[in-house]
Amino acid sequence: MLANDRPVAEAVLVRGKKVVPAGVDMYERTHAGFLPREEPAVATRRNDPDRRDRIIDAALQVIAEGGVAGTSHRRVAERADVPLGSMTYHFTNMDELLREAFTRFAERVSERFTARLSAVDRREQLASAIVDLVHEDLVAGPDDLVLTLELYTLAARKPAFRQITHDWMRRSRAVLERHVDSRTAHKLDALIEGLFIHVSLDATPHGRDVTRDAVLRFLSP
Repeated sequence: MLANDRPVAEAVLVRGKKVVPAGVDMYERTHAGFLPREEPAVATRRNDPDRRDRIIDAALQVIAEGGVAGTSHRRVAERADVPLGSMTYHFTNMDELLREAFTRFAERVSERFTARLSAVDRREQLASAIVDLVHEDLVAGPDDLVLTLELYTLAARKPAFRQITHDWMRRSRAVLERHVDSRTAHKLDALIEGLFIHVSLDATPHGRDVTRDAVLRFLSP
């Protein structure tokens, strides 16, 4: 008992330290020698609501630098500037993080694809829009080519990731089908993808005129 006969709650040991239990007032904290009560982990998460998003973006940066093979929880946590334990709190395993990261990447590219082709209101404009896609929009991000090929490689090795590429292609074809029939949309989608890769990797990439000619051949009756 303290000098004024007020009861004091017993200390709770947390990691070897005396911690004040819930409901213990400041008088008891002072006289019983308790340390300030530790806040639950959720409080930290509540003060950092964007942590999960940062981890996903950091994962894309790490993948772009070292590939999927060079991506680890520790490297992503360091890039996102979060505790290592946050990785397993937000993501069950590395595959879940990779799915989230590549899904975000594919959706971002799809948004550029859709924005460019949505501005087309006549079939005659379609060829010019596709040329702009290949030579501008699809190569806008410095890491786009690497991330695209890393996703394709991962999907080739692990069928579970093919849903991401399937959804990506489906969105692209749906936009193209606003201007051409389904069969032509499939061909154009494959052509756009191939042209993008060639423009990105060729030491002396072909010009816009070559791309336009290839597209017009597909669009010719």
